[in-house]
Amino acid sequence: MSVSVAGAIVKVMSQDTADEAAREELLHYLQVGRDAVVWKLEGLSDYDVRRPMTPTGTNLLGLVKHLAGVELGYFGDCLDRPHGHDLTWWAEDAEDNADMWATPEESRQQVLDLYRAAWRHTDESVRTLGLEATGHVPWWTEHARPTVRLLLVHVVAETHRHAGHADIVRELVDGSAGISARHSNLPEQDEHWWQSYRQRLEVAARSAQATDHPTTAH
Repeated sequence: MSVSVAGAIVKVMSQDTADEAAREELLHYLQVGRDAVVWKLEGLSDYDVRRPMTPTGTNLLGLVKHLAGVELGYFGDCLDRPHGHDLTWWAEDAEDNADMWATPEESRQQVLDLYRAAWRHTDESVRTLGLEATGHVPWWTEHARPTVRLLLVHVVAETHRHAGHADIVRELVDGSAGISARHSNLPEQDEHWWQSYRQRLEVAARSAQATDHPTTAH
């Protein structure tokens, strides 16, 4: 639609067009996070994608499994759109953190296939229902009837949070770092530069510690 303002033609985006643009923009940023998480597994052995790299057991394949359940939960169960997958780790009697690691019987390919199936289900649900449709999230104490828009913003944020976890875990596994295969988003420096840089940070941290004085309450 176009309107004339002081002799100029100004294009005005309809509400439907604006909602469609917002929807596709949110789905784009969700896909960026998804791709980053999956890329972090490339080139690693089955052991390395599963090995716990933090005191709380954070591991790469577990992050993928968790995010698959997140998407199928929010954009399947919470929107009354059956996805056809039996997520045993979501059962009431499942052990704590069952969604954060893959059992030996769950292959890497199975977990990745489940995650990609979740992507398709999410995208279809969002495009079919639109951003203003509402669902129900039993574990949320606020937003009793959240919109698809709110669910999508929440899952974009959660996916990128876990993509950051995957960044650190992969670097701990074999030193690989960067945001994507095409663009690392890091300074293009050699190993010697990075070692010197890290040492500078260590020296700065120790210097700050030496001059730090605990704050006392008054």
